[in-house]
Amino acid sequence: MGFFEVFWHGEAIGDGSDLDEALTAYLAVKPEEGSWAAACADALAQPCVRRYASFEAFLDNADELETIPVTAAMIEAALLPII
Repeated sequence: MGFFEVFWHGEAIGDGSDLDEALTAYLAVKPEEGSWAAACADALAQPCVRRYASFEAFLDNADELETIPVTAAMIEAALLPII
C-alpha cells in the first residue's frame, strides 16, 4: 500500500494513504480570494505529491517512487465532496 506526502510552496502540508485523501490536504491552503487555477499558476506554489512505497518507507526516509505534479483540476475534484 502506498503513501503520499503533499507539498505547497515547497512545504509539506499533509499526507494520505491514497491520492484522493492526500489531495484533501490542500483545503488547509485554500485561496481566500481567487481560484485554484490562479493559486496553482503562481510559480512559487509548485503543488505536488510525493508517492512512497509505503508509510514505513516514508518513515524510514526512503526516496519517493515518483513526484506527481498537481493541477488545479485535481485539487478541485478532490475537494468537491468536502466543500
